[in-house]
Amino acid sequence: MATRWLASPISMTATAMTDERRYAPAASRNREPILAVLLPRLAQGARLLEVASGSGEHALWIAQARPDLAVQPSDPDAQARASIAAWCEGVANIAPPLALDAAGDWPAVAADAVLCINMIHIAPWAATLGLMRGAAAVLGPGGALFLYGPYRVGGVMVESNQEFDARLRAENPSWGVRALEDVVAAAQGFAQPIVTAMPANNLLLEFRRL
Repeated sequence: MATRWLASPISMTATAMTDERRYAPAASRNREPILAVLLPRLAQGARLLEVASGSGEHALWIAQARPDLAVQPSDPDAQARASIAAWCEGVANIAPPLALDAAGDWPAVAADAVLCINMIHIAPWAATLGLMRGAAAVLGPGGALFLYGPYRVGGVMVESNQEFDARLRAENPSWGVRALEDVVAAAQGFAQPIVTAMPANNLLLEFRRL
């Protein structure tokens, strides 16, 4: 059964409209720096699987910025998938959203790259482990796994991330800002990541499949 953590007000921070589109303020704030780093690292014509697409806004912006890409959004939550479908209606290079629970069994899908934005700190650790297993299964050698979000590095977080982590753990004890070292250790079958510092004390990690 699909987990329901993406329906949380913290994880979505969005308002459902009558047309089913949701709006995630963090997506609007983060899209330009994410696109600036991500898009040059995606090969021409790449198949991109986004895990935990949430509102669907990132999938839309990526597909519009790179019409050559084949973008496959996904989410375990039915309302999120309805939002994704509403945002992406009529965009030729976006497939209908898949029901994919990172911690569960993944549907049969092939990808050249997997993208996951702001999921692992608002989901149980099992979702991160499932993400790593699933990405390793769907990617061929040299395929890329991109992760975006806040991390502890060497056990240290800036004050704003400490406060964010405390709010997450108060909401759900199984959530929280993860240690970068733990995430890297969980990425079995991948090379050591390229780590890019991003605005607002976030990181973008790029793992390559061995």
